[in-house]
Amino acid sequence: MHHSLPIILLARHGETAWSLTGQHTGCRTDLPLTERGERNARHLGQRLEGIWMPHVFCSPLLRARRTCELAGYAEEAEIDPDLVEWDYGDYEGITTPEIRKTVPDWTVFRHGAPNGESVEQATARADRVVAKLRELNDSAILFSSGHFLRLLAARWCGWLPAQGKQLLLDTATISILGYEHTLDEPAIRLWNDSRHVVD
Repeated sequence: MHHSLPIILLARHGETAWSLTGQHTGCRTDLPLTERGERNARHLGQRLEGIWMPHVFCSPLLRARRTCELAGYAEEAEIDPDLVEWDYGDYEGITTPEIRKTVPDWTVFRHGAPNGESVEQATARADRVVAKLRELNDSAILFSSGHFLRLLAARWCGWLPAQGKQLLLDTATISILGYEHTLDEPAIRLWNDSRHVVD
């Protein structure tokens, strides 16, 4: 890996009541962090202490903004509407097992959400973020939500949106996107690192 190439840190927001229960929490429900979520957002900040990033981008949702704040990046953060979580439409607040009672093989990365965001719409947002980051050609940290960051990582690598399903991502974790040898070789350098997360 060429260490002078830009890196993109991805920070998933801390735990919320619905991430704990597995309920889909998109852009329609703006939940706060739980006490544990706040604690792990602070631990995320301790893990990143001393790491300055030239660009900080954050989802407009409260859970991402609070994580960004507790991690110590709020003053530099630019709110980017494209970083908002998937719009789950009719599936907002519903768990995957509940959805699969009527759509047995459902996954947001293949089916999208009825009366919400299609795979194509969410992918267009992810592609805009990737294009913006490539144009910056500089390192950055992004604070956002689970499904969107998984889709973003897939698109960073040039994969199909459905491949985001294989990239599991826990709350308050750190992941790193980057390159191998040149800017033509996007890669995942670190994924779902939770060493700083405590129960």
